[in-house]
Amino acid sequence: MEPTHRSMPRLRLAVPADAAEVAAIYSPFCVETAVSFETTAPDEGQMRERISSLMQRYPWLVAVSETGDVLGYAYAGKHRERAAYRWSVDFTAYLGPEAKRRGIGTALYRALMKICQSLGYCRAFAGITLPNEASIRLHEKIGFRAIGVYRRVGFKLGRWHDVGWWSLDLLSEEDAPTEPKSIAEIVASGELKEILEGEGRTGKPAQVARETRQAGFEPRFADGA
Repeated sequence: MEPTHRSMPRLRLAVPADAAEVAAIYSPFCVETAVSFETTAPDEGQMRERISSLMQRYPWLVAVSETGDVLGYAYAGKHRERAAYRWSVDFTAYLGPEAKRRGIGTALYRALMKICQSLGYCRAFAGITLPNEASIRLHEKIGFRAIGVYRRVGFKLGRWHDVGWWSLDLLSEEDAPTEPKSIAEIVASGELKEILEGEGRTGKPAQVARETRQAGFEPRFADGA
């Protein structure tokens, strides 16, 4: 019998070992829907490479159940290649079936937003294939606002699709923003731990330290715990 109450999952940094579960969550969106414009789902190896290549500079979070299963994930990535764009990021989130209507997407996005603020990113963007009321509600709930629509920009599953774009101001406008920090810097300062504790359950100190090392960072905040 399915329990009537399910606690909020634990949020942590993704590690390459999460690739199989992350790929399994993402695959239906590639193959069955136009939510993603990828038409071939990445396999475990390809997803492992994506996580590994992103995680030194940008946050990739997973929400995990009490049994350790990945229920959903969210990450920030480079908005564009040109150097002047380096204070802007794109937000992306995908949830598995068990994670829907539990507030997990909101928790992931709020944590992602706070991490990006801590890193020094100034503005976040998100593209949403239209129509998608659930995704629009999620983005607008944390403060994204609609800024425009790319009409008939992608052709998939036999028809053209529009993509709406949303924007979120992460930091106040400054004439000369400071260079964004690395993930390692906010791990070392303890900022990352504080953010994740505020948005979801965290494991015991030893578990958090172990998972942080698995992500390739030295968990100085866990010293003496």
